[in-house]
Amino acid sequence: QRRLVESGGGLVQPGGSLRLSCAASGFTSSDYYAVGWFRQAPGKEREGVACVSSSGGSTNYADSVKGRFTISRDNAKNAVYLQMNSLKPEDTAVYYCAAGSRALVRFCEVSQADVWGQGTQVTVSS
Repeated sequence: QRRLVESGGGLVQPGGSLRLSCAASGFTSSDYYAVGWFRQAPGKEREGVACVSSSGGSTNYADSVKGRFTISRDNAKNAVYLQMNSLKPEDTAVYYCAAGSRALVRFCEVSQADVWGQGTQVTVSS
């Protein structure tokens, strides 16, 4: 059974940094799976933040996080990371990692994700 588990969320002051981790299990070495980070703030729709291809060679970022967030993956550890710097209050949301096909890294949209984690809360506040 394919499973994704997020960790690393928490409370941080504006301008601070956090690193989210996503641990993947149940995927075989022959599976192609792109991975994305999504977020959902209260009263808002879930949106794509950053996505990375199966090899890690291609990435896609939302305009709102370009230059501040970096997505990476370590396939030897079956892990995907989201380094978040210069955090703003508007980054406050539940962050989810999700896996999908090649379309996920191309479009980084909710509709391209097939497997979802349970989410981790990120709160940016002074």
